[in-house]
Amino acid sequence: MKYLLFYESADNVVERGAPHLAGHSARLREFHARGDLLLVGPLENPQENGALSVFRTREAAEEFAGGDPFVRHGVVKNWYVRAWDEILTP
Repeated sequence: MKYLLFYESADNVVERGAPHLAGHSARLREFHARGDLLLVGPLENPQENGALSVFRTREAAEEFAGGDPFVRHGVVKNWYVRAWDEILTP
């Protein structure tokens, strides 16, 4: 089981996110380095569709979002986690 973290973008996401990008990027690197964050990236047309991250555990996904500068400063208007039962794992 993996856990998908979905971000819904606030209005003017690019402009709103710029001041918090360094902190957000540092958090991404931290969670990836410790093995909790597997994949991350914006979806097509991120203003409308947001972004997606794949985590090893629900706890890691929730911890990430809870302390992410994008969430804390309103760059993300909503986030949620969904369990994903991937079936093509090695």
